Amino acid sequence: MVLEEFFNSNKVIDLSFFNFQNAITAAYFADAEYNVIRTNQNFKQFFPALGNLQGVYFPDILKALEVEQNYIDEFVKKLETDGRVLIPRLEIEQGEEVRVFSLLSTKTESPDFSFLQGVQGQFVDRTNEDKLRQEKEKLVKDQLKNQEIIRQKSDRLEEISKRLASYLSPQVYDSIFQSNGELSKKHQRKNLTVFFSDIVRFTELSDTLEPELLAKLVNNYLSEMTNIAIECGGTIDKFIGDAVMVFFGDPKTLGERQDALACVEMATKMQKRIEDLQTYWKKIGIKDGMQVRMGISTGYCTVGDFGSQQRLDYTAFGSPVNLAARLEAMAPATKIIISEQTYDLIADQVKCEPYKEITPKGFSRPVSTFCVSDHNLKSRVREQGQFQKLGSRVSIDIFDTSDIRAAIAELKEIEREFENLLDGKNSE
Repeated sequence: MVLEEFFNSNKVIDLSFFNFQNAITAAYFADAEYNVIRTNQNFKQFFPALGNLQGVYFPDILKALEVEQNYIDEFVKKLETDGRVLIPRLEIEQGEEVRVFSLLSTKTESPDFSFLQGVQGQFVDRTNEDKLRQEKEKLVKDQLKNQEIIRQKSDRLEEISKRLASYLSPQVYDSIFQSNGELSKKHQRKNLTVFFSDIVRFTELSDTLEPELLAKLVNNYLSEMTNIAIECGGTIDKFIGDAVMVFFGDPKTLGERQDALACVEMATKMQKRIEDLQTYWKKIGIKDGMQVRMGISTGYCTVGDFGSQQRLDYTAFGSPVNLAARLEAMAPATKIIISEQTYDLIADQVKCEPYKEITPKGFSRPVSTFCVSDHNLKSRVREQGQFQKLGSRVSIDIFDTSDIRAAIAELKEIEREFENLLDGKNSE
């Protein structure tokens, strides 16, 4: 006796499909040949344009919904081989709207009712979920874009910061970028040691040199002097053509005595480096080389930011500044002339000779001056050999330290030239 003979097939199918009638998905039941037998109310609401689907071949329904053929082929193949199929994303156009669905289907089997053997499946509306996913992806994309914009702006700020660092003394640069938000530095009266230098007969020299050579010479000279000023802790106030103004005692000070010693140490190091550079300058076309004169004075100055809202200059004013400039102007070539106030602070460590008693322009009283002849600062021993190396076979002296990387590249090029010469010699 066959059990199904005692049951109405339509009733059994209705009972079997009962749970899908009120489902929020678009459910269907098809026979073993994929012909639709039942659909729930949501199926009709999801796809109203399809009309009556009774007996319609389900792959044709997919085609009517304009599902891509590769998905239809996948649907049939998976059911045949695996007995189930999941297509996670189908975009189906309905009017002017494109909705997103997942399609889940599985083969059904019943040992008692042959008419329950077929395919049962459902469309799950993922449209809102997909919109949320797209919005999330957009937010992530926008966030990444914003991060890229932030990175670009950070790189730009870093580039600007590096460029500013080239225009400002390190101490001034630090005081700007590590300040507590003050727009300008307060003006203060401080005891400073002020240094001036310039190149002897520079105007005459500049009139005879080609612009490119003059620029190379000046940039090399100022780079070397800047390196020494920074090494000694000086605040580089400005370059005025070939002239250099540096002061010690602000924004950081080690005390007036140590500031004066550091300034004189800087000046002697500069003269020593200028002496070392003579060979290089003559090599690049400065026939007679260059000589520099220097003046140093100590005293109370007004220091801070001066200028307009459009442009500020961090500098110092006062009679010690004027005196240092006058001493530099009267100094013989290669000499360092210092004021009496500076001499009193450094006399126990620096050897000086009395020079002249002068009454500089703008001063009411005569001023005693001294000429630095030598000093015994401990740092003196570091001057020699900083950019000199003596090996067992070769001695290297880098005269232009403004671009060490270029010097290294040049050394490598020399190495290649010697290797080529050696290879040519061996091949003879």
